[in-house]
Amino acid sequence: GARSRMKVIESFVGVESSHYFTNAVSEIVIEDEANVDHYRILSESPNAFHVGTQRVYQKHASIFNSHTFQKGPALGRYDLNVELAGQETHCDLKGLYMTSGDQHMDNLINIDHTEPNGTSRLYYKGILDQKSKAVFGGTVIVRREAQKTDSLQSDKNLLLSPDAEMYSKPALFIYADDVKCGHGATAGNIDYDTVFYMKSRGLDPETASRLLIYGFASEIIDTVRLEELRTHLEELFLE
Repeated sequence: GARSRMKVIESFVGVESSHYFTNAVSEIVIEDEANVDHYRILSESPNAFHVGTQRVYQKHASIFNSHTFQKGPALGRYDLNVELAGQETHCDLKGLYMTSGDQHMDNLINIDHTEPNGTSRLYYKGILDQKSKAVFGGTVIVRREAQKTDSLQSDKNLLLSPDAEMYSKPALFIYADDVKCGHGATAGNIDYDTVFYMKSRGLDPETASRLLIYGFASEIIDTVRLEELRTHLEELFLE
């Protein structure tokens, strides 16, 4: 409802030894000047298949903050579409995904600016190990009427194995002429010069690598405003 505030934690878990398929859909409509914080934690069985779809519709001066954390399933896919259908709307979409073994993770994010003076931020990070694969597709559309739009997106990935594969495709479709938009994507392994420096300070290679991975992941986890949930995510991802 208008001018209301809401926090939602959506969590997916399963018995580790079980084989199953999850097909989840959620729809969020945010009225004028309302504020929604949405947390989505995907911690399924390593034998599970998960397909998640989310549709968000924002009205005038509304705010949508999304935090997505993904690890676990053999195959995971998250399809998120946010339509900023009112003036002065804002969405902030952050995500952290971790894969290992033969896991495959897809993140398909679409932000649609249809009205003026909207802002959006899209920032996802991935940590890939062993023979796992991940796909990131981030698309921002700025319609002709959406003048004064301010949109930035970024996808950063840390590859811990030479066999891990990352496919990243950020995209901007801009039909307005007075906007501020940018995008970027990176993928690479741990910086060995940094590891060497940390080893010279007395740390063993494994501890040095863990600290670097911790710093990479904590940039997303530290933005979680609920202390109990932030502690749970640190245990789930960083250990």
